[in-house]
Amino acid sequence: MEDQKVLYEVKDKIAWITLNRPESLNAVNREMQQDLIRFCQKANEDREVQVVIFRGNGEKAFSVGGDLKDRARGALDVVGLSPLEARQARQAPGIHTPPQAIAAIRKPTIQLAHGYTVGTGLLMGLACDIRIAADNAKLGVSEARVGFMPASGGTQRMVRLVGITKALEICMSGELVDAQEAYRIGLVNRLVPYDQLIQAGEQMAQSFMKSAPLAVRYIKEAIYNGSELSLEQALRLESDLAGMVLQTEDAKEGPRAFVEKRPPQWKGR
Repeated sequence: MEDQKVLYEVKDKIAWITLNRPESLNAVNREMQQDLIRFCQKANEDREVQVVIFRGNGEKAFSVGGDLKDRARGALDVVGLSPLEARQARQAPGIHTPPQAIAAIRKPTIQLAHGYTVGTGLLMGLACDIRIAADNAKLGVSEARVGFMPASGGTQRMVRLVGITKALEICMSGELVDAQEAYRIGLVNRLVPYDQLIQAGEQMAQSFMKSAPLAVRYIKEAIYNGSELSLEQALRLESDLAGMVLQTEDAKEGPRAFVEKRPPQWKGR
C-alpha cells in the first residue's frame, strides 16, 4: 500500500480516494493522474458507493499541485503535436484530467483540504461538490507564477464560487488564501480543526446518505445544469427530473417509512 501513490477504499458506502505521496507533499505526477481518473470512474460505476471523499496523506498538504519535475521533463506535454493540435487534443471529448473525472461523478463528492491545497490540489477541490477545510489550510492556484494558467476548470469554477473580482485576484496573483479567508469568500463550505477533518467529512457524507440516492443524484444534476440555463428552462429541467424521481421505488419507500415510523431502506431504484 505504501508504494501506491493513490489509494482507493470503500467503507460504509463511502469511497475514499487518498493522495499518498506525502514525501513530495502529494504533488500529482502523470501516474497519479491516471490512477485518480481510474478510481473516479470506479467509484462512479460502483452501485454500493453513495459518496466519494478525497483526502491527502501527510500533515503538510492535501497537494501542492502538479509535479513540476514531470512538467520540466515534458512528461505532461502532448508529444509531437503543434500548439493547435495539442489544444484540439485537450478539448477532445473524454476525460483527460482528475478535475474532469471528479466533475463526471454523479454522486456527491467531498474534498478534505488541509495544509497546502494548491494548483491541481485546489482544482480537484473546485470540481467537488463540497469542500471542507482544516484550519491550517492554505489554498490557491499558483500556475501563473510558473508560466501556466489554472486550466481543468480552474478559472471557470473559481469565478462561479467566489465571483469575478476575487477569482481574478486569486488566479492572477498566485497568492494563497488561508482557511479563514477561504471560508469567508465561499471557497470552502466548512472550516474545522485539523484533527476533526476526517470526522467532518464522514458526518457530511452520512448526512447525504440519509437521503434517497437517486433523489440526491438528480438534485445535483438539476443544480449544476440548471445554473447554466434561463430560469424558465431550469424550471422545466427541474420538473422533468422531479417527475423521474417520483417514479422510483425509493419515492414510494420514503412516505411508507415515515408512516410506519422507521428509517427508510433505500434501494437506489
